[in-house]
Amino acid sequence: MKKNILIIIVLVFAFKSNAQNSFQVEPYQDSRVITTGVPFLLIASDARAAAMGDMGVATSPDAFSQQWNASKYVFSTDKSGIAVSYTPYLSKLVNDIFLGSVTYFNRINEQSAFAASFRYFSLGDIEFVEDENSTPLLQSPNELAIDLSYALRLSDQFGMAVGMRYLRSDLKLNFGDNDVTAGSTFGVDISGYYQSEEEAYNDFNGRWRGGFALQNLGPKFKYDEGGQENFQPTTLRLGGGFDFIFDQYNKLGATVEFAKLLVPTPPVRGREIEYVDDNGDGMYNAADDTFIGEKDVIISGQDNNVDFVSGIFQSFGDAPGGGKEELQEFTYAVGLEYLYQDSFAFRAGYFNEHETKGARKFFALGAGFKYNVINIDLSYLFSASKVQSPLESTLRFSLTFNLGEGEYTEY
Repeated sequence: MKKNILIIIVLVFAFKSNAQNSFQVEPYQDSRVITTGVPFLLIASDARAAAMGDMGVATSPDAFSQQWNASKYVFSTDKSGIAVSYTPYLSKLVNDIFLGSVTYFNRINEQSAFAASFRYFSLGDIEFVEDENSTPLLQSPNELAIDLSYALRLSDQFGMAVGMRYLRSDLKLNFGDNDVTAGSTFGVDISGYYQSEEEAYNDFNGRWRGGFALQNLGPKFKYDEGGQENFQPTTLRLGGGFDFIFDQYNKLGATVEFAKLLVPTPPVRGREIEYVDDNGDGMYNAADDTFIGEKDVIISGQDNNVDFVSGIFQSFGDAPGGGKEELQEFTYAVGLEYLYQDSFAFRAGYFNEHETKGARKFFALGAGFKYNVINIDLSYLFSASKVQSPLESTLRFSLTFNLGEGEYTEY
């Protein structure tokens, strides 16, 4: 009899012990979109790149190569140039949000070139009013980037470049009683560009192009001591293209580009509840079970609270969905450019991003005109996604002044 009572006591104690170790995990964050600071760096600031689906790492050299692949400058046929661009943003809603840029490049000699650029993203004027008797407080949040690059031609067909970037993000709004500072940091770009010699085929001549760029390599930044650290939009770009040279007047360039953010993927997070399963149904019910405690846990994926160097390597294998999701983090763009007498250009492009990673999909059209040393480029975007683009139905404008035109040959 005593033995039976002892067994019953042991079983009851074991049940209570196991019950107190019952856990239930409830997911509350399953976002697959990778977010970074200073995202304006990912917006194509020039109309030529925008018209071909936001690409530029492997297209032919132009004055705006600084944003995409600065090594292209050592293949420029112009000695130097100045380029300005203007891109309205959210133009359907407001008229004072825009991205503007100015770039200067100089090909020092046959082997080297340097460039400097300034990009400014304005979020317009925001007016705060406490009550009908108070004076309105006007704020103008903005972000900017200052770039310097140096390119070196390592062979007749290949060149590389390194660029330095200063970033300043002044987005936090000052209401007079809070400590607000602008976030700032620096970044580095490393890029390379290949351009083959012109080769003869059966019905046309042709030339191959290829390029890569590692952009915005730099530390995380924050706006105050206790604030969240933000990754820069560190990006890997790879591209290739081919120029169909039909005759001295007609040329068609086709280019494909892939890009991936080298930033950790947010993990799937949840709330782990520890409880006593008093009713024995295996599920937590606040009315029937005894609550013990809870904590935040990662259900799948990896912790993205790491430094930027670790984040770069982690970004290749941390997606909660495994290899399939890692491939979904690549965007791609396809672009065409037709040139007539190097004086008129017609461009078209398509950009694609997976639905779970931002769902940006759009078509773009554009044109370019050259008169003496002046190039004028325009582009227009058509959204192809359920998520409407902020640049939907936006006309982008670029102007380039080519100085020392034609001083260099291609080889």
